[in-house]
Amino acid sequence: MSNRDFTAIADRYRETSLVQNTAADILISLLDPQPGERILDVGCGPGHITKRLHDITGAPITGIDPSDGMIRECETSFTGAKFRFRKVSAAEMDFENQFDIIFCNSTFQWFRDVDTELSNFHRALKPGGRVGMQAPATHLYCPNFILAVRDVETDPRTERAFARFTNPWFFRDSAREYSECFERNGFKVMFSELQRLESGHLPDEAFKVFTSGAMVGYLNKEYYAGGYDDSYAEAFLDIVRESLARQAGEDGKVVLVFNRIFIVAQKSEE
Repeated sequence: MSNRDFTAIADRYRETSLVQNTAADILISLLDPQPGERILDVGCGPGHITKRLHDITGAPITGIDPSDGMIRECETSFTGAKFRFRKVSAAEMDFENQFDIIFCNSTFQWFRDVDTELSNFHRALKPGGRVGMQAPATHLYCPNFILAVRDVETDPRTERAFARFTNPWFFRDSAREYSECFERNGFKVMFSELQRLESGHLPDEAFKVFTSGAMVGYLNKEYYAGGYDDSYAEAFLDIVRESLARQAGEDGKVVLVFNRIFIVAQKSEE
């Protein structure tokens, strides 16, 4: 079976990214984009939120993503002169003074060198431009998923391979720590808040939420010394599915909890 990465899930991401979409609604409200503003959507995925942003502003919009599969989905679904998509990461982008807004939804946690990415954000924005960022945050980013993965860590089928796993995510435990990342890269932070978001899901739906993002971290072979075999991946997912089912309440639903950081920051007018 192929590696679990964002290309592997690109064709179903739009349907499974339920919590990412809810968080995007909050971030759009905080940013309050206006007609005519040009937006760069960093980590645009399959482009469905990019399209929403374009519908709000009516202006040309650019989406970037390092995943081949996600960019293919964008180019298949959204065409025309007002849509531009590029396969490039935030660390590699080379825009200069082009955008009024950078929209970064459920992407910041994947950054490898935060200062490089945020320096690129600063350069890409026009003077007075702003960035809106939302991401899962704190080392307890989702207690439900962490509980499930602890079962993976101790299960005889998976414990040896899991011991070779290296956590790929950038997490900080306070809004202040996230703000400092922006401030040292030339931004004035206008809003910074950790929020606890909860939503109820049937176990199968909760499992789909897991496969929309967290799975790509936990089952990308890049993060395992020596990789893993298919039996490990299948056992891992079975254990997570079973754990989430056990977490359901009397109403049959799992209350998924996500700790998320929301930031709006502005580049100097100078």
